[in-house]
Order: sequence, then C-alpha cells, then structure tokens
Amino acid sequence: MALLHRATLHPTKLDLLTAWLPSRQWFAGPTGVEVVSRGAYRFDDPDGEVGIETMLVSAADGPVHQVPLTYRAAPLDGADGWLVGTTEHSVLGRRWVYDGCVDPVYAAALAQAILTGRGQAEQYFEVDGRREVREPTVTVVVDGVAAEAGVPAVGAVRRVVDEDRTLIATDTVELVVVRRPGAGADGPTGGTLSGSWDGHSTTVALAYARTR
Repeated sequence: MALLHRATLHPTKLDLLTAWLPSRQWFAGPTGVEVVSRGAYRFDDPDGEVGIETMLVSAADGPVHQVPLTYRAAPLDGADGWLVGTTEHSVLGRRWVYDGCVDPVYAAALAQAILTGRGQAEQYFEVDGRREVREPTVTVVVDGVAAEAGVPAVGAVRRVVDEDRTLIATDTVELVVVRRPGAGADGPTGGTLSGSWDGHSTTVALAYARTR
C-alpha cells in the first residue's frame, strides 16, 4: 500500500514536468504550454524510503505521455542526467524528483508489479488513525505473468535506452516503459502492464517485463 500525505509542493509536479518534458527526445507535444494530468498510479517501496508514482500527462491537444517518477530525500548517485527537478514538500521537506527509469527502486517495483501480477499499489491517507483509501485515476491490469517461482532480485540498473519505448536493463530483468501509450507497434513478449484512464476507456499497454 502507498501512503500519501495531504501536502503542498512547490514547485508542483506538473510545473516540473512542463519544464522538463520538452527536453526528452520522445516528447511529441507542443512546447511552451503547461502539461495537465490525465491520471496516475503508484507502486510501493517495501522499505518506505522512495515514493514511486507514474503520471500520465499531456500538453494541450498533444498525445498522452507516461512518466514514471521517484521521489527521494537525497540525490541518487550517478543520476544527475535524469533529475526532473527538486520540490519542497510541506510534510517531508525537500524532495529530489527523478525519471524513474534510471532508479533501481522503480525497476524493482515495476518488475514485481508485472511478474507477480500484483499491479498497482492501493493508495491511502491516514485520517485520525484510520486509513482512508484514495480511488485510483488509472485502472491497471496485468497479463502474461511468467515468473511463477517468484521475481529475482533486480539489483542495479545496468543500461537505459531512452526512446519512445524506454528499455531498462538489469542483471536479471528487462523492462520496457511505453512513453506514449496507445501509439506504435506491439511490444516485446513477456508480462504486460496495461491501463485505461478517464477520457481513454480502451486498455493499452503501459509497460513490459521479462526475466533474462
């Protein structure tokens, strides 16, 4: 389960993405306009240290883009080129926001979500000592689960090929993140994470995973 905080961020996540997205070679929307959220889903860090959220955003009438984000309390070594920006969280303080494709915590969480069939984490707030569930804005399903004996330890991210379908290679698992869901050809074989959201009722592939 993913614990959320009722908090404000400055700058906001959408402010950061508005500035950062046009620098990506796979971005296909108009520049100079604010991006808007189309939905989001989360995974859980078992250690409770890193926030993991995948946002679906678009600029004006441009296509929807998928951006996995990780939120950290300190910089991630060797990931300066993947830093989306920093933000001040009213509860947690300064947070370093990264494109999750380079973050080993995201890679491990995505592999677990797909290869175990677990999907997204349930989101909740703590309200007067009680859990208040937040309904997801993206409906996620998993198909083609292959790792019946469990998911191997993912370890370090060894290579990232940041294209329309971003490849994340680790020692034990290969992952693919679809940057513009619903566009392009079919993906690789293996487990598939698919989703739908408000305004896009058709389920489309979001990510793939397979053991090496």
